Amino acid sequence: MSQSWHKEQHFSNRNNWLRASVLGANDGLISTASLLMGLAAAEPNQHTLLISGIAALVSGAVSMAAGEYVSVSSQRDTEAADLRKEQDSLIRYPEVELEELTNIYCQRGLNKTLAQQVAVALTEHNALEAHAREEIGITEVSKANPLQAALASALSFACGALLPVLLSLLSSTVWLMSILSITTIIGLGILGCISAHLGGAPKRPAVIRIAILGILALAFTSMIGRIIGIII
Repeated sequence: MSQSWHKEQHFSNRNNWLRASVLGANDGLISTASLLMGLAAAEPNQHTLLISGIAALVSGAVSMAAGEYVSVSSQRDTEAADLRKEQDSLIRYPEVELEELTNIYCQRGLNKTLAQQVAVALTEHNALEAHAREEIGITEVSKANPLQAALASALSFACGALLPVLLSLLSSTVWLMSILSITTIIGLGILGCISAHLGGAPKRPAVIRIAILGILALAFTSMIGRIIGIII
């Protein structure tokens, strides 16, 4: 008799690096393209555009990495502090903690007897792990990884920013704004589609959302650049 094994594919374990990567790529593409759109509207020479784009790429990647590292490190420090408190409570008040865990399972639908059996079994297996998961919501999947987030954010920002920088190098200043607008919107749509696919989410809302935001950013910066170019 044949057996059929079904294994569901989940995507929550990708949240840490996926969030940092998508944020970095989107930010790199939108911010660098918007910067160059604003500059192009003021009609500078191509050398100025290229230097500005490279500077935006490098500084943005470093800034994103530093920001992600600090942010996620703070999150990890908070998690570590919570775990220390929980460990101390388990040592000092084991009966209270066991009752607390039992009540959690009762609230989730188990009867009192079964909830207590489950709580006792998990406490004997790994009390801190059980309380960290059920009380605080910390698991191995969700634990913060600062270095991973920083590297993913920096690399993805650089990749996103590289497209408008290359366009400023290869395109004439006359057509740069039009080319930047079209390619940026297409690039954002592709990023939205990829992020939705990797996260197992619907693609259409992600693409529409990011495309609209990109159009608004490009339009606003080009308008400001044109106004400043006229004034100066």
